[in-house]
Amino acid sequence: MRPPDGGGYGPPMGEEEAEDLLRCICFKNGPPRFVGVEVEWLVHELERPDRPVPADRLTAAYDQVRSLQLNSALTFEPGGQLELSSPPAASLMECIDSVAADLDAVRAALRPAGLTLTGIGLDPVNPPRRLLHESRYDAMEAYFDRTGPSGRAMMCSSASIQVCLDAGDKEPGPLGYGRRWRLAHLLGAVLMAAFANSPLQEGRYTGWRSTRQAVWTALDAVRPLAPPLDEEPRSAWTAHALDAPVMCVRMDGELWELPEGLTFRQWIRSGMPRPPTREDLDYHLTTLFPPVRPRGHLELRMIDAQSGEDGWMVPLAVTTALFDDAEAAETVYRAVKPLAEYAGSLPAPRNALWTNAARHGLADPELHAAAVTCFAVALEALPRIGASDAVQDAVAAFNEHHVLRGRCPADELRIPSLGKESIT
Repeated sequence: MRPPDGGGYGPPMGEEEAEDLLRCICFKNGPPRFVGVEVEWLVHELERPDRPVPADRLTAAYDQVRSLQLNSALTFEPGGQLELSSPPAASLMECIDSVAADLDAVRAALRPAGLTLTGIGLDPVNPPRRLLHESRYDAMEAYFDRTGPSGRAMMCSSASIQVCLDAGDKEPGPLGYGRRWRLAHLLGAVLMAAFANSPLQEGRYTGWRSTRQAVWTALDAVRPLAPPLDEEPRSAWTAHALDAPVMCVRMDGELWELPEGLTFRQWIRSGMPRPPTREDLDYHLTTLFPPVRPRGHLELRMIDAQSGEDGWMVPLAVTTALFDDAEAAETVYRAVKPLAEYAGSLPAPRNALWTNAARHGLADPELHAAAVTCFAVALEALPRIGASDAVQDAVAAFNEHHVLRGRCPADELRIPSLGKESIT
C-alpha cells in the first residue's frame, strides 16, 4: 500500500512502483552501441609517493583541476581519489581519445603542485584518510564501521577502472542481455585476475593480488554480492535491490539515520522513519556494490587501476572487444562457461572463482587458461571494432609480458622503500 504522505521529501513510493522502476531502468535493451569508462586514480607526491599529500595542497590542486574544460565528468572520492567518467562513446577509440585528452589536461594541472596520478588498486602505503566530509560520507563510514575497517579502506584508499557497456538486446544470442549478464560475471573473474594490481596495504604485502577486491568483498553480508545468476536478470536484480539493507536514510541537517537491518522493501511497507521516495531508491542503488552493477547499462567494477599513463586503455580495449564484437562474445562465452562449475553455488564475489582470482591472479591454472584464450580472442577482435595500432600493440604487449607468462601487474609491483618481499 502506498503511504499517504512523503513527509516533505517528495511523493512516497509504493512497492509495485519500485519494482517497475527497477526492471525498466536497470536493463535498457537494445543492440550494443555505446561504451564508457570510469577511471579512478590515487593522487601522490611526484617525488615521494609514499608520503600522504597535505590536505591543503591537495585542495588547492583540485581547485585548479576543477577549472579545466573536460569532456569527462570530474568527481573526487572521500579519500581524495580523482575520478573521470567518460560520456557514452559510439566507439572504443572515441572513448579512449576523449579520456586520454582529459587525463593529459589533469596531469598538466597537477604537475606544478608536484603531484601525479597513480594507477594502483589500493594505496600501498598510506592508511585511509577521509578528506571529504559530507552527510552521506559520514553515514557511510558509520555504517561500514559496524563490520570492520574494510569500509574506510574502500572509501578512502581504493581505485579502479570501471568499464560501462550497453546491457544488450532482448533477443537471445551473443549480444543478448541475458547472455551478456552471465558473461560479465564469469569473464569478470578472469579480468580481475589478469589486471590485479594491489598486493600491498599500509606497507605490507597482504597475500592477495587484488587486495582492493578483498576489501570490497568484506564490506558487509549483502552489499557487495551479485544476485543469483540462474534467475532472469531483471527479476533477480529487482528482488536483490529491494531486499538489500538500507545504508542510511537522508534526513534534514547533517545527521542521517542509520537503521539496522531495514531493507528497502521493509522501508516501503513500514513508511518509517519516513516514507521512501524515488530519490531514496536512486540513492539506495548507488550504495550497492556488486562486481557487475546494472544501471541501464552494465557497469563492470572488478578491475584494479593500472600503472602507467596508458595502462587504463588495455582493460577497456580487451573488455569492449570481448563483449561488443559478436564473434568474440560467442567464442569467449564458450571458453568461460566451464568456470561456472568452478564458481559453485555461492554468488560473486564470494565464491571460489572470484576468491582465487583476487588472491592468486593468473597463478590460478583455470583462470590462466581462460585468460590466454580471452586475450587471443580480443587481439583478433580489436581490428574489427576499429582499435588503433597503438591500442592493439598495448594489448599485445600486456598479453606477452603478463598473460602468457601467468602473471598479473601485482606480481611486479614493488615499492622501493619496502624492499622486495614476495607476495606469494
